[in-house]
Amino acid sequence: SVAFPCDLQGPIFLDMATSAVAAGKIGVKRNRGEPAPPGWILDKDGNDTTNVNDFYDGGAILPMGGDQGHKGYVLSFMVETLSGILTSLGFGIDPQGRHNDGTFISVFNVNAFRPLDEFKRDMEAFVRYIKDTPPAAGFTEVLYPGELEHRTAQERWRDGIFVEDETWNQLMALKAEYGLPTS
Repeated sequence: SVAFPCDLQGPIFLDMATSAVAAGKIGVKRNRGEPAPPGWILDKDGNDTTNVNDFYDGGAILPMGGDQGHKGYVLSFMVETLSGILTSLGFGIDPQGRHNDGTFISVFNVNAFRPLDEFKRDMEAFVRYIKDTPPAAGFTEVLYPGELEHRTAQERWRDGIFVEDETWNQLMALKAEYGLPTS
């Protein structure tokens, strides 16, 4: 994740997997009974597949950029080194087990580089520049990092969060397994 201070309505915020897709999205596809798009996952033999169960049977998620994703692979490698090896929480993931991903946090004091109010002013000008860019064909606007997520969060606060039946059933099974109360 990367975030920048600003005075915009929504935060400038990037929270993303360094792979072609986050593992959670594969789980959502599985629970919906939907195939994965090509370029998301490989089966245990290294073959491209759209069968989401192949991921859980020893497959892997492709790096950002798919089969041409050497830059995504290197980015993933660096993030795994900082958040897993440096923190001594390990690396990789067991799809059937708990995540063993650590967290690496680096914080910069903007005032050590320049006055914070000037930084925020320039960030707002940069976002305005991006937003004024004509969108590509088929799109209505150019979004800054975090803008879509901010809108989605506002909608979910207002309308609630949809949970698929299979996901709900899994949550209820966990609730029963651990004897949690209903409320």
